Amino acid sequence: MVEEMISEKNRSGKKKWGFGLIGALIAILLAISLTSMHSQKISILLNNHKSCLCSEDSHKYTGMVEDCCCDYETVDSLNEAALNPLLQDLVKTPFFRYFKVKLWCDCPFWPDDGMCKLRDCSVCECPDNEFPEAFKKPSRRGLSSDDLVCQEGKAHSTVDRTLDAKAFRGWIEIDNPWTHEDETDNSEMTYVNLQLNPERYTGYTGPSARRIWDAIYSENCPKYSNGEMCQEKKVLYKLISGLHSSISIHIAADYLLDETTNQWGENLKLMYDRVLRYPDRVRNLYFTFLFVLRAVTKAADYLEQAEYDTGNHAEDLKAQSLMRQLLYNPKLQAACPLPFDEAKLWQGQSGPELKQQIQKQFRNISALMDCVGCEKCRLWGKLQVLGLGTALKILFSVDGENQKHQPLQLQRNEVIALVNLLNRLSESVKFVHTVGPSAENIMALVSKPRSGNYASWLTVWHSLAGLWLRKMPL
Repeated sequence: MVEEMISEKNRSGKKKWGFGLIGALIAILLAISLTSMHSQKISILLNNHKSCLCSEDSHKYTGMVEDCCCDYETVDSLNEAALNPLLQDLVKTPFFRYFKVKLWCDCPFWPDDGMCKLRDCSVCECPDNEFPEAFKKPSRRGLSSDDLVCQEGKAHSTVDRTLDAKAFRGWIEIDNPWTHEDETDNSEMTYVNLQLNPERYTGYTGPSARRIWDAIYSENCPKYSNGEMCQEKKVLYKLISGLHSSISIHIAADYLLDETTNQWGENLKLMYDRVLRYPDRVRNLYFTFLFVLRAVTKAADYLEQAEYDTGNHAEDLKAQSLMRQLLYNPKLQAACPLPFDEAKLWQGQSGPELKQQIQKQFRNISALMDCVGCEKCRLWGKLQVLGLGTALKILFSVDGENQKHQPLQLQRNEVIALVNLLNRLSESVKFVHTVGPSAENIMALVSKPRSGNYASWLTVWHSLAGLWLRKMPL
């Protein structure tokens, strides 16, 4: 009888402790859930580009942009208020929308073994009604009717490929000595609609992709440290680094977040890991933007008088008007009239020889674009390298010798590449300025060890569990 009473008491004690433990556990789970929800709200707020948390550190980069004539604050305000809106409208006009490119080239350095995960890596031919009349060719050589069907009708994978000599009315065809590709050779060239093939994530990763950048930096553009490289070679490195940063930002800004649902969006972690966590990469982005902007403004007389003719009179007039607004923008002329001073380079007796050496290095870099194992990546790589080569051509003459007495001559494709490159850099600078602080705040929260309410409730849980194990009746 006594044993039964003791046993019943023990069972009753176990029930009380069991109910107490369950109650404590429910309370802790609710607290953790509320804490988690609160943290999630913080992350959502941080991901909002207008978050007040960003305002305190909206200008992490201050002072003059290294080796340039403008400061970071001026660049950000000018770009957001004047330059970026103009460039966005300009690249959408028919003249700047179509880029002539040779997409099928053998890599001169190693066999092409690049592989892409997504269809967005590739391009396809589109129906003739996609083109302005001035861009059409009477016959399309070597294409079957099946080739004219776009991939699943997706606008982002639609590309047109036609050739027409009439599209170059009013423009000369002259080779660019800073780039590898022969721009005067129209064989196997094709026109690509850049608006239908945005620079974005394609799934092109792995050794093939890394090998391109490794070759660019190690063989043609060695990394510098203070005092170990002349100013001219330092400029080349910073241009390539800035271009690399811009490309990485555009990949992260338009990223395939979920392949099963085809959800695209911003990958802030990728942007932070590849660019934002390295201040020198951000600084080099600003430098490259100002360098290319200087080239555009220096060629103002030429670009203002150029013939922007696609057969669409209204759109061509719009392109010419937007170009003039860009070249003679009063805000730009007042705040940053000389973005970069190229006159300080190539001084001394070794100047011409040094220019030829760097020109050769840049040609090697442009040749590496044929080794990119992804069609869309190759497209944007070739366009932006040609744009950078055009900027170098404008600022530093057309060959290894000073030829200031000769008038500037540009071909149509160079101007298209130059303006689209400036737009890409402008977009990247804007993204760093508006989204960068949010991304850095988010990564700071994610990288911190769990603390605060979560850790406190976790400690309470361990204490209760230990107390229960120690005092639970046997």
